[in-house]
Amino acid sequence: MANQRTMTMGVIVGNRGFFPDHLAKSGREQMLRVLEQAGIAAVVLGPEQSKHGAVETYEEAQRCAELFKAKGDALDGVIVTLPNFGDERAIADALRLARLGVPVLVQATPDCPGKMGIRDRRDSFCGKMSACNNLRQYGIPYSLTSQHTVGPETAEFAQDLAWFAGVCRVVKGLRNLRIGAIGARPAAFNTVRYSEKLLEGSGITVETLDLSEVLGRIERMKDGDEAAVEKLETIRKYVATTDIPEAALRKMAKLGAVIDQWMKGARVEISAVQCWTSLEENLGVVPCTVMSLMSESLLSSACEVDVCGVLGMHALQLASGTPSALLDWNNNYGNDPNKAVCFHCSNLPKHFFQDVKMDYQAIIAGTVGKDNTFGTCVGQVKAGAMSFARFSTDDRAGKIRGYTGSGRFTDDPLETFGGAGVVEIAGLQKLLHYICENGFEHHVAANFSSVASMVHEAASRYLGWNMYAHPA
Repeated sequence: MANQRTMTMGVIVGNRGFFPDHLAKSGREQMLRVLEQAGIAAVVLGPEQSKHGAVETYEEAQRCAELFKAKGDALDGVIVTLPNFGDERAIADALRLARLGVPVLVQATPDCPGKMGIRDRRDSFCGKMSACNNLRQYGIPYSLTSQHTVGPETAEFAQDLAWFAGVCRVVKGLRNLRIGAIGARPAAFNTVRYSEKLLEGSGITVETLDLSEVLGRIERMKDGDEAAVEKLETIRKYVATTDIPEAALRKMAKLGAVIDQWMKGARVEISAVQCWTSLEENLGVVPCTVMSLMSESLLSSACEVDVCGVLGMHALQLASGTPSALLDWNNNYGNDPNKAVCFHCSNLPKHFFQDVKMDYQAIIAGTVGKDNTFGTCVGQVKAGAMSFARFSTDDRAGKIRGYTGSGRFTDDPLETFGGAGVVEIAGLQKLLHYICENGFEHHVAANFSSVASMVHEAASRYLGWNMYAHPA
């Protein structure tokens, strides 16, 4: 997994007076130690602000909320730790008053059978239920650890913490996201229609750019333009360009430079591009390598103006910190019901390939001519664990929906063109039935990782989208 930015968590330490409060003191210290070891910054009341830096009374809840609000923009999530039973009202009050809207993880420390006397008994097992009950009453969404009680310094909680951090990255990264839609969708692809209004309702804005503007800016750009020269050098270093005409490479470089400049000026983070056939007919190249470069740089870019497709790519990338690709669920693989061929022409990031070279787009070359289709990234997808995701705007229901799951790319042999790989997914036929029964698109976002549950939790619990989690 790639290096992630430093994350910051608010911490609420639960305490209840007639339970041993020395447990609140040691529990706070323990949780802060664990977060520091994980490279996560903490925002928490100090012992001078409340008893042991915990939250038990309404006044302490107010102090905690004020502290969180003062750091609100920096907070990625909140961890509620229960070293003893905890006061459920104070925990819920602190979160309600802070109005952060960030993910919340509830952790309870287990009792030891040999320490169940009045001095050391925690009852966090029970207190967690009361805390969750109150959060539910207050309408505050929250996440749970994999085990009902788990010690902060255990390997199990380390996994829970890494998972929760991924959830927080996805939620924060999708809220207030700006997506660039470059060109109109291909006329023959009704399947990539989407609702900007439904996305806007979740805080996701789509900025559009007409291809005529792109082509005009390219035409005005000189071969010696600094941005074009730099992009050309980047392309040469990125992928083998043997047998690719120099004129085609210069066109790609200018296309990449123009898109980079527009995205920076429009403050958009990811993009979906009309990849056929206007660019081929009017510019004489495909945009695949330019898009592959963006996805490799964690600026996900989807073909065929599939805005919801690039949203899935971005969610997986936020969770894993590694590049995502958009693929077709394309072919069966022999008679194996749990295997399929995933394919695109392709603009897959270099991260996905065993080996990659630049070539021409074989599918549409017969329509627009081979000389107008240079710029694809072709090769076989490498083997490894993968997560997949798909989001879609359901205009009839007025909701955003989606599905997530996991499987693996195999090393099964495959003789084809473009970028392709064989996937193996348990219960694949059930998944395909679900996709068709519910009218999902034939595109799916994929990522070399095991982060499907992070994306599902973020989308369903915190963004309120209707999600299906395909069982592994």
